[in-house]
Amino acid sequence: MHKNISAAVVYFALVMAAGFALGMLRLPLLVPRIGERWAELTEMPIMAAAIFFSAAYILRRFPEINKPANALIVGWLALTLMVCAELGLAVTLQNQTLAEYVASRDKVSGTVYLGMLIVFALMPWFRLRPHK
Repeated sequence: MHKNISAAVVYFALVMAAGFALGMLRLPLLVPRIGERWAELTEMPIMAAAIFFSAAYILRRFPEINKPANALIVGWLALTLMVCAELGLAVTLQNQTLAEYVASRDKVSGTVYLGMLIVFALMPWFRLRPHK
């Protein structure tokens, strides 16, 4: 179980760092030009690539998780960390209640974001190589 937790923390950290870096570019450069919705949607394919490569990295770095059940556990633990971090930062930095933050999300980009969170949780499992 220790390896599952370690892999989940690394996976979360890699994807969170990518999202943070992209957010630092998105907010000052894209949002004023194309709006919040389109800026977030423009970021999604890059985040999908970050998720894809981060999942491959943790599967190489932590060979103990190369079983379907372990890969799912790692993905869902990382998702839990991501949701806690996202909501915690939003409530803390934006001085909003949780309900206000959820209500403030754009319906289109927010829905795509929720889909990306599910992809994030499942990607370690998707990236498992079939056993010969």
